Amino acid sequence: MEFGALREEMVDSLLDAGTALADARPADAAMRAVPRHEFVDAGHRAYTDQAFEHRGTRVLAPSTVARLVGALEPRAGDDVLVVGAGVGYTVAVLAEIAGPTHVHAVDIDRQVVYDARGNLADAGYEDVLVDCRDGAEGLAEYAPFDRVLVEAGAASVPDALARQLAADGRLVFPEGVGDQRLVSVRDGETVGVHGPVSFAPLLVAGEQASAVERNRTVREDRERVREAAQSRPGWEREWIDWEDA
Repeated sequence: MEFGALREEMVDSLLDAGTALADARPADAAMRAVPRHEFVDAGHRAYTDQAFEHRGTRVLAPSTVARLVGALEPRAGDDVLVVGAGVGYTVAVLAEIAGPTHVHAVDIDRQVVYDARGNLADAGYEDVLVDCRDGAEGLAEYAPFDRVLVEAGAASVPDALARQLAADGRLVFPEGVGDQRLVSVRDGETVGVHGPVSFAPLLVAGEQASAVERNRTVREDRERVREAAQSRPGWEREWIDWEDA
């Protein structure tokens, strides 16, 4: 079976299963057009409704992508920012709807950025801009954005992303650091809740999978050791200090 037929079958099965795709017609057409096998090296399995792993990040299942796009409500010509480029598949679906030159994506992991750029180019979306940035800082030089999609969990909307949203713009993100729910925000207010989700948290510099060292963790480990030593009472602390001397 050719990939085009597999795409049709994938979307039809998502519709039959009553997924969010039924309420996201732009995503329906876009997912029929975007060649997912260019983003997921899994042959025919690229068109099954399952997630994959890539360089320590999760490649979202098509049904999850449909939920995100449905919550975002993108339109043709919208300027869109995606925080968390991943392999580029969600980005490509949005480019199919809004237009490639209107879609921008950032990721904190440089190797992931390279991979996403290559995948998008191979799939015919080379005009999408993908840059290596701290996602919480957004992409100020291309703001404002009509739509912002964050593919990482956060307790609240990062201030920089809120500032880069156009008037009456819409931002969608997984709210929470433990139990999460997918929410859409407009003018600082939650305007939609789209069910439970489970996403990794937004990373900071040094936490990406390709980093040489997770700097924040090393710092925290040193602080814990120092605090543990200082918390020992009486003779035990004096004995440790004497040994160190």
